[in-house]
Amino acid sequence: MRDQIDSWVNQQKDSIYKMYQYLHQHAEISWKEVKTTKFIANELGKLSIPSETFQDQTGVVGVWGNGNGPVIGLRSDMDALWQNVNGEWKANHSCGHDAHMTILLFTLKCLKELEIEPNGIIKSFFQPAEETGGGAISFINKGLIDDVDYLLGLHVRPIQEMRYGSCSPAIYHGAASILKGKIYGIQAHAARHHLGVNVIDSLTAVNLAIRSIPLNPIVPASVKMTFAQAGGKNYNIIPDYAEFGMDVRAQTNEEMESLLKKLEKSIKLAAEANGATVELELLSEMPAAKPNKFMETVVSKSIMEILGDKGLVKPPITPGGEDFHFYPRSNSHIQTTMIGLGTDLEPGLHHPNMNFKMESLLNGIKIMALSTVKLMEK
Repeated sequence: MRDQIDSWVNQQKDSIYKMYQYLHQHAEISWKEVKTTKFIANELGKLSIPSETFQDQTGVVGVWGNGNGPVIGLRSDMDALWQNVNGEWKANHSCGHDAHMTILLFTLKCLKELEIEPNGIIKSFFQPAEETGGGAISFINKGLIDDVDYLLGLHVRPIQEMRYGSCSPAIYHGAASILKGKIYGIQAHAARHHLGVNVIDSLTAVNLAIRSIPLNPIVPASVKMTFAQAGGKNYNIIPDYAEFGMDVRAQTNEEMESLLKKLEKSIKLAAEANGATVELELLSEMPAAKPNKFMETVVSKSIMEILGDKGLVKPPITPGGEDFHFYPRSNSHIQTTMIGLGTDLEPGLHHPNMNFKMESLLNGIKIMALSTVKLMEK
């Protein structure tokens, strides 16, 4: 089967690149992937795979097979980021989701054209809004994964983690949280500042406080303020309102829980020290990955068959977050893993000019297709 998959994918190289370029040029941001949804549903139709779309949101789920065997889920994210790209603000696929969609569509096409019939069901999940942390939850809430036994994902990796020609059977993402804060003070004339409560002083105190929290040296974690805004257009008024945003990372879910408690206490004490009041809101969160040895073993065998023994590398431990990990957290029976695909991606994920070796798309399709076949055999 390895040779058949390898040969088929190599022959489809031009079509693979063409689809990737189309998806890259028609990027859409989270929850706005309307044209992308229609495109994917149409591509699934060409493969005679029935698909489901939704009136209340974007996203597509394809269902192929009606056997009594296991239900295998294959997942890709769809959304792009809104970025300043060489002076132009636009939707931009700088996280590789265009590559992920291409890989999943051609994985299905490969299995179809090689006449590999599932002994159970293959469900393909084209999930919106991964960047918001809410896309996976929307599919979970619709009950779309309740019947899934195995779930495979894939993500292109930056050159700092692994090189082109290598691949890992998992990615150990950390937990991630985004916090939003609002600070309320009292306006006053800048000449009589003692009559007011300056929220900029509170912002400064909050930033110093969060940077002073002692972090566990054993478990990687970080806290940083990523957004701050206060004051108006007049420079002689003490500002009475400020907003701030924070990015929080921790390698384990337990460390994240502990860190959020410390943050809430420190921010409140720091912001209110001068008489201001503060509100704190958790905007989004992503759980840390939980290793699955069974799934990693299956994928490892596929990697070695496609890339050779030297192509198999250890799962990277990364502070990046992924809403893919909501799936096993919400349904404990599902066995999951996310494949890490070496692509020589640089300068880095989320850089507006991110690029990678196009040949890596072929490796991704081969590995995902062969892993799917192996899961069916299991």
